[in-house]
Amino acid sequence: MADCLFCKIVAGEIPARIVKRSEDALAFRDIDAKAPVHLLVIPARHVAAVRDATGADGERLLGSLLAFAAAAASEQGLDGEGYRIVTNTGRNAGQSVDHLHLHVLGGRKMTWPPG
Repeated sequence: MADCLFCKIVAGEIPARIVKRSEDALAFRDIDAKAPVHLLVIPARHVAAVRDATGADGERLLGSLLAFAAAAASEQGLDGEGYRIVTNTGRNAGQSVDHLHLHVLGGRKMTWPPG
């Protein structure tokens, strides 16, 4: 999508602090970090939100993104103490970029309930 911030990061048009990349996904540091480690994990192709990842292809995408996020968390040294993976769908949930993304948060104790 031409005007999507995350699509521009995937294309290399906007710089990001990338920590992991595959053909299908990208993990980079959030510029508005809410934890010592705060990564955003996005699919390389544009999907607006988790609700738009439908059918068998959507299921594969969500599964691969979750596995990619777990691998990125492990590479950041988060396995020992744990981490949180969150996705927001829609404005009321806090989605500010209309491109599916997972937040990987770690490096501190998380509280519950969130937000």
